[in-house]
Amino acid sequence: MLSVINPFSRRVRRRALLPAAAGTLSMLSLLSALPAAAQPSAGQPAAANAAERPSSGPWPTNAAEARTSSYLESARQDPGRLKEFFKSLPKGGDLHNHLSGAVSTEYLIQLAGEDGLCIEEKTMTAVDGPCGPGKRPAADARTDQDFRKALLRAWSMEDFPKGESGHDHFFDTFGKFGRVTWFNTGKILAHVANSAAAQNQQYLETMSTPASEDGKKLSEEVGWDPDLESLHDKLLAGGRLDALVKKAKSEADSANADFRAAAHCGTDKATRACKLPMRWISQVSRNSKPERVFTQMALGMRLAERDNRFVAVNLVQPEDGEPALRNYRLQMRMLEMLHRKYPKAHITLHAGELTPGLVKPEDLKFHIDDAVRTGQAERIGHGVDLVHEDNWPSLARRMARKEVALEAPLTSNAQILGVKGDEHPFNTYRAFGVPVVLSTDDPGISRIDISHEYQYAASTYRLRYPEIKQMARASLEYAFLPGKSLWRGKPTRDGYRPVSACANERPGSSSPGSSCRSLLSASPKAAVQWRQEAAFASFERQHAGA
Repeated sequence: MLSVINPFSRRVRRRALLPAAAGTLSMLSLLSALPAAAQPSAGQPAAANAAERPSSGPWPTNAAEARTSSYLESARQDPGRLKEFFKSLPKGGDLHNHLSGAVSTEYLIQLAGEDGLCIEEKTMTAVDGPCGPGKRPAADARTDQDFRKALLRAWSMEDFPKGESGHDHFFDTFGKFGRVTWFNTGKILAHVANSAAAQNQQYLETMSTPASEDGKKLSEEVGWDPDLESLHDKLLAGGRLDALVKKAKSEADSANADFRAAAHCGTDKATRACKLPMRWISQVSRNSKPERVFTQMALGMRLAERDNRFVAVNLVQPEDGEPALRNYRLQMRMLEMLHRKYPKAHITLHAGELTPGLVKPEDLKFHIDDAVRTGQAERIGHGVDLVHEDNWPSLARRMARKEVALEAPLTSNAQILGVKGDEHPFNTYRAFGVPVVLSTDDPGISRIDISHEYQYAASTYRLRYPEIKQMARASLEYAFLPGKSLWRGKPTRDGYRPVSACANERPGSSSPGSSCRSLLSASPKAAVQWRQEAAFASFERQHAGA
């Protein structure tokens, strides 16, 4: 089955907190490492100064953008207007999204009731029936509001128990509602896609685990071989890896059929989900045995080269898990080797989702760097321990030069790690010119949406409208959609300027010239970017004054 179970359910032993000073970088050393243009002027706080200027490159502002900026500044004092502004903002793509964690908890409870599942009252875990002692029907949540509230607390971050760490509660939710997701992939995808479209998104990349059980069986049959070339050959032998790819494709076909039925695609009741471009990212369970990790990587990358619905692989599960820490460098070498075999498959990695006290200081020193240098990551998810890495300014400059984007789920970082505001390296990445894209991670569990993340970022870091607009554009520029970009060069550094084929066109125009039409017809990426520009034009007309 194309499993939407986010394999985070293994409870991670909470480690004793290390002294804060062990991983803390002094403000003086932090400032000295910033590019000269990003350093604050005398007497001005570093975070505020960085937030008040563009991260890098030219930021031309036309009249419509200037008027929209004025509207935003006036709306900051009016919660209702501010919320409406960010909901209607064209937000491009969500590039860091776990499908099972993205679905609303209310819908999971509804599905559990429809499927006749039971809830273990002691653990609040969904299980198969019949509902004997200590279990009660999930359907009871329709009428018993106290039971419903208890499920909401257990399956999300809403009002989670005091004294429990956000880290542990967050990751434990997946195991509690996991059974609900087993046979509902298509329905869940339709629900998540409709939510994304309602937030004025133009694209979605979401994570799942293809052929999960079959992949586990194959890895057990093949076993471990430290010679990675030999291990890959063993997976290929007898067509076993290709059989796994075939299984994953079949699961995707089934999920797609269920999605179309749930979204009423092809009927006069078709929902907005039907028109939302989407792609799958294959999850790899980093806390599994090495042979299973390698098998999942090989499957995901081979699949990405053989089925255009799949675009990349990503390591998931807690990065602070003991197997993940022990095997981190090995897993990066696995990706390096498989990247040579499957160069067209994209790689995005959870890396640096760590803080002092969660792991030993030495585990903070290299994860992002190794993901970029060895693991061939094109995007980094979370990346909150940046300034604790060895020679981190060099790493940040390398990410900027190679355009390795940061996927920043700000609410998730605050809930799981307690990292927020000036403690988050959000402005540091921007000051070095690293592309930054806002994302949701697990919006269902976090009880947020992508609009919330944009408003949160804009309010926390005092982002101006042109900066917000460029960040939304970046979410499509650094997406793994195929085809040429609408934008030329390195837009994070140089600004978003159309390629020559569309240089003389008004971006988003309904009647571009022939050369531009040819690009849009040939490139799914450019086509989505063009639609975003049309949405921006409409948005700016609606918010043309204070």
